[in-house]
Amino acid sequence: MRKLFVFNHVTLDGYFVSHNGDFTWARNTIDDPEYAAFEAENAKGDAELLFGRVTYDLMVKYWPTPLAAEQAPTVAAGLNRMPKIVFSRTLKQASWTNTRVINGDPISAIRQLKSEPGPDMLLMGSGTIIAQLAPEGLIDEYQMMVDPVVLGSGRSMFEGIPQKLALRQTKSRSFQSGKTFLCYEPAA
Repeated sequence: MRKLFVFNHVTLDGYFVSHNGDFTWARNTIDDPEYAAFEAENAKGDAELLFGRVTYDLMVKYWPTPLAAEQAPTVAAGLNRMPKIVFSRTLKQASWTNTRVINGDPISAIRQLKSEPGPDMLLMGSGTIIAQLAPEGLIDEYQMMVDPVVLGSGRSMFEGIPQKLALRQTKSRSFQSGKTFLCYEPAA
C-alpha cells in the first residue's frame, strides 16, 4: 500500500503561512550547503506530489519557470519531472507538466490512491486538505522543516482538525541555517 507523507515548512510559532498566505519566509535563509544538498536529494525522489489548489497556484508560478531552473536547478527539475495531483473544486485543467486534477472528495480520492500501485505520495502545503485527511488516519508521516522565524500570526497546517492527534517523533535533523527537520507518525 502506498504511503502518504505531509511536508511543510513551519515557523517557530507554528504557522505554515502568514496571515495573508505568504510563505516566502521559508526560502529566506543564510547560505547552507548541507540544507541545499538535503533539498536537492529530496527532489530526486519518485513520490507523487499532491497539492490543494491554493498551494498549486503558488507552486506553478515559480517552479516551472526559467528563474527556478536558474536559482534551484536540481529542485526545479525534480518537481517538474514528478507526477503531480491538484485537488480542486474549481480548477478543471492544470498547466504544470505531469499534473492531473481531482475535483472529487480528497478523502475518497486518497483512500483510492493508497490502494493503487505507484510511488508514495507527498502532500505539500494544503492545510485544508491536511485537516480533512488527518482525522481519517490517512496521513502516514508528518514532515516539518521548522524555520528560525516568528510571524506572530498566520495559519497552522493543523487548523480545523476536530480532535487531538497523538504523534510520535521518528527522526530529526538540524542544519547550519537554524532549520530543523522533524518527522512524526501517528502514535496509535
